[in-house]
Amino acid sequence: MGDVMLALARTFGSLRDGRVWAYVLTPALVALLLTVGLAIWALGWMVQQMMVVPPMTLLVGWGLATLAYILAYLGGWMAIFAAAYLVALLLSALAIMPLMLRHLARNDYRDVAAMGRDSFTAAAMNSVFAAAVFAIAWVVTIPLWLIPGFSLLVPLFLMAWLNRRTFAYDALSMHATEDEWRSLRLRHKAPLFMLGLTMALLAHIPVVGLLAPALAALSFVHYGLEALRCSRGGAIVTIEGVRS
Repeated sequence: MGDVMLALARTFGSLRDGRVWAYVLTPALVALLLTVGLAIWALGWMVQQMMVVPPMTLLVGWGLATLAYILAYLGGWMAIFAAAYLVALLLSALAIMPLMLRHLARNDYRDVAAMGRDSFTAAAMNSVFAAAVFAIAWVVTIPLWLIPGFSLLVPLFLMAWLNRRTFAYDALSMHATEDEWRSLRLRHKAPLFMLGLTMALLAHIPVVGLLAPALAALSFVHYGLEALRCSRGGAIVTIEGVRS
């Protein structure tokens, strides 16, 4: 947990940099516009579609139409939120993270040599694959959401997996060799998932959650490059990112 806390501390410390704020706000604004647009033009349609399929039809038949509408609207909002997060995450992974990675590598991790492959195609395939698996799993697990508590836990863990799968690879693809990546992925499997879970929790905070995809990208860059530095025998730097 110490490595995760260090990465989070550095993430929020990086927000003192105006350029980093520009990177963080861009996906957030896209997510906000998409959320508003879907809420205006698609929410009503989604509720209507949900009301004609089980278990909503069963609830209506039992005289619980109000509850059915509440659950349908809740499901619609969660679908909108998931779609907005997914789009913001893909934007963060494909467009924002490479810029963020180069900025941090140049300023905070100059001693970490780039020994990997800067392949946009590989990173894009990894991100698209993760997004597709997330979308399919999200739809398949919807029936579980009717179990008390699962409506929060299932999306949370799916989002944590999505964060780890997408950003852990992208953060290290340019700097780590294939052997280094395999080693780090195995040795840091649990902390990387915990970092993804922390960012997933952040995504559920109103307003702040819009920043979560870009903040997740930033946190995985800090975690990944510091883990690579330590694996090569480097020293831990300060939270502010200034090496002693």
